[in-house]
Amino acid sequence: MAVMKPASSDWPIGILFSRTGVTGVTGNEHFLGTALAIEEINAQGGVLDRLLAPVVYDPKSDPEEYRRLATRLMTEDDVNVIFGCSTSSSRKAVLPVIERNNGLLWYCSFYEGFEYSPNVIYTGAVLNQNSMQLAAYLLQNKGSRFFLVGSDYIYPRESNRVMRDMVEQHGGEILDEVYLPLSAGPDEVAEVIRDIQAAQPEVVFSTVVGDSARTLYTQYAESGMDPKRVPIASLSMAEEEIRLIGPELCVGHITAATYFNSLDNDSNRRFTALWHSRYGDRPTSTWSETAYNQVHLFARALERTGSLDTAKLVRTAHAVRYDSPEGQLEIDAENNHCLLTPRIGMCNAAGQFDVIWQGSAPVKPDPYLSSFGLAEFWLA
Repeated sequence: MAVMKPASSDWPIGILFSRTGVTGVTGNEHFLGTALAIEEINAQGGVLDRLLAPVVYDPKSDPEEYRRLATRLMTEDDVNVIFGCSTSSSRKAVLPVIERNNGLLWYCSFYEGFEYSPNVIYTGAVLNQNSMQLAAYLLQNKGSRFFLVGSDYIYPRESNRVMRDMVEQHGGEILDEVYLPLSAGPDEVAEVIRDIQAAQPEVVFSTVVGDSARTLYTQYAESGMDPKRVPIASLSMAEEEIRLIGPELCVGHITAATYFNSLDNDSNRRFTALWHSRYGDRPTSTWSETAYNQVHLFARALERTGSLDTAKLVRTAHAVRYDSPEGQLEIDAENNHCLLTPRIGMCNAAGQFDVIWQGSAPVKPDPYLSSFGLAEFWLA
């Protein structure tokens, strides 16, 4: 994706994903999905015969750098619309800047919910679109003794709080709940592996992210623990990180997501073909696909408004639909979050996920868990 100073006739947009630092792998996937959609739209003539002109920065996985660069985009680069942030800590850092300048952030990561801003479109899953279904599946199929491990920031702590409530509410037991620094190294991860072995859980629920997550999966295999018997269940471990770890070490581990590379539909076949023509053998994942989707949702809203005005874009975004690689997408006007279809996959030897359960229809987002409980999500 060519990055240049926008011409006066272009649509300037900001891109703010970390391509380096501890969350560089997943942030780079967000960037590549965003870049692919921009290139595709521009190759077709742009929006209303004007190109999307990205202004791109790398915050290097540092929340303070996110805040500084968001300010730069909005006050120096005259950018009103930003696609960015992979973690909740980065979104929280950027949000005051977005709201103060009445900009619009498109946020594509799944996250813990409990947030609404008129200046944010949330296109990733919230907990009633992934975590609740995962809890039901695990309790029914894997056991009731859970070990929780996460990285030490907002998303893992909130996700584990909700997982604990759901498991205990339905007769399960949380054996332990531990947190690792985002920059945790092999020695710190090894201590957690020893704790898991001592606790003898039936399920390990991991919200560890970044380099530490890949270390966790590698050491789990090296410790001799069998994922087919005691899997690591996650909301974040996806195809690219599986490739980096080695698929042979990950067979049997479980991920809940709204998209998997293996989905069999025309939109996903077109997306993966376009992706491989641009990026080679690198796999698509929920990280790249959600980023790709939201640029197309934005382009459809922009085509209708002909304006980058935040209120107009948000209002129009509520009315657009997009046939994405994961299915039909639309944005709930009540809370600016997407209706999404939950799925659960198990990693296979090819580094893909076999879908072992999926919802029958898109689930309405409930970021505040106002209908808390597993009853309506219990899997037959």
